[in-house]
Amino acid sequence: MLNAILSLVVLASLATAAERTYTNPIIDEIGPADPTVIFVDGTYYLYPTGDNVSYHVYTSTDLVHWTKGPRVFEPGQRNVWAPDVFRDPKDGRFYLYYTVGENIGVAVADRPDGKFVDRARLFDNAIDAHMFCDDDGRYYLYYVQFPGFRIHVQPMRTPLQKDGEPIELLHPTEPWEKIRGAVTEGPWMLKHQGTYYLLYSGTAANTLDYAIGYATATAPTGPFSKYAGNPIVRRTDQAFGPGHGCVVKDRAGKLWSIYHQKKDDSQPWNRFICIDPLWFDEAGVLHGKATRGVPQPAPVTAPTREP
Repeated sequence: MLNAILSLVVLASLATAAERTYTNPIIDEIGPADPTVIFVDGTYYLYPTGDNVSYHVYTSTDLVHWTKGPRVFEPGQRNVWAPDVFRDPKDGRFYLYYTVGENIGVAVADRPDGKFVDRARLFDNAIDAHMFCDDDGRYYLYYVQFPGFRIHVQPMRTPLQKDGEPIELLHPTEPWEKIRGAVTEGPWMLKHQGTYYLLYSGTAANTLDYAIGYATATAPTGPFSKYAGNPIVRRTDQAFGPGHGCVVKDRAGKLWSIYHQKKDDSQPWNRFICIDPLWFDEAGVLHGKATRGVPQPAPVTAPTREP
């Protein structure tokens, strides 16, 4: 009898989840872009490019409804972009990799809502840092090096200390990456069944043709091969300039891309935050899409379990 009741509860929960929808944009404020998201103790924390001088945090329990929170870090300079926040599984602290102009630094906090304290300048002539910790506990910091919008990886001894020399992984070679300018940027690492998927965005970020592709390798340091079907997330009749985001799991383990779109072509940087699913097919090919203005099945917000 108990098993039957639990089964009904689980089925009802799944039915409710299946009925929930979202409609992009999920944050319709114009300006936030380049989002990164972490999940801590039942809450999602989103950090975007924002007011050009600092970073704010947004919080949510369902990946769809977001509340703007406090300013968590202010470097003291202008042109503050593209944050990445990483919780170190070893010390439990939070590391914010920030871009100021064309320089990358790192700040540290004990809480996801800050305040973050500046600790080190890591790279010059560089943007768009992203920290990845592999299953063996080794750290890899991905970033974009100028000139040439070349994606590199820097092996790290700790979240603050480099280990050896950086390795170049990707640079603009494909037509879709060079529609306006020649750009590969916004790296994000995703590991799936032993393969490393390096997501990145191509062409100029202030254009309608900004898009997302990926490359794969058998090691986090490469060599990487670009997917022949790129870009996997591109403009549609309703969605413009989708790019530079992160990957997060909902409570059922489903993958979601949280990224930005351009509102339209009336201004170069009129962007807002969106969410859409990512998924792998049986051959290990990664797929995605960009939607706007049409209700879509929402992320699962409560853990699922077997009855």
